[in-house]
Amino acid sequence: MEAIKGLSIQDAVKLIKGEDDAATQYLERNTTNSLSEKFKPVISASLEKVNATKHWETAITRYNKIPMTKKVDADLENYVTEKAIAGLFTMVAKEELAIRKDPAARTSDLLKKAFK
Repeated sequence: MEAIKGLSIQDAVKLIKGEDDAATQYLERNTTNSLSEKFKPVISASLEKVNATKHWETAITRYNKIPMTKKVDADLENYVTEKAIAGLFTMVAKEELAIRKDPAARTSDLLKKAFK
């Protein structure tokens, strides 16, 4: 809500007239930190519940020593949180694209008016 409340009229116009994922990019820039704070405790509890962190650090530390591999964050909570948020914004971008391209996806009067 803070990111949306912080929108200026100029920002809103840029989002509507911008790229196919302009609103998603705006939300990602302005909400990732607060989403991370909200997601991390839930993810941490879930990982702890299934003992997922037990051997992760050892395995990933060894994996990261392998030459020519893409390095992975050894902190499982951070890694899962980052991937969850990335997945969230991937889905938001898909929805935004549908709203921009398909008039039937504009389910509210506000969306119908904004994307005439």
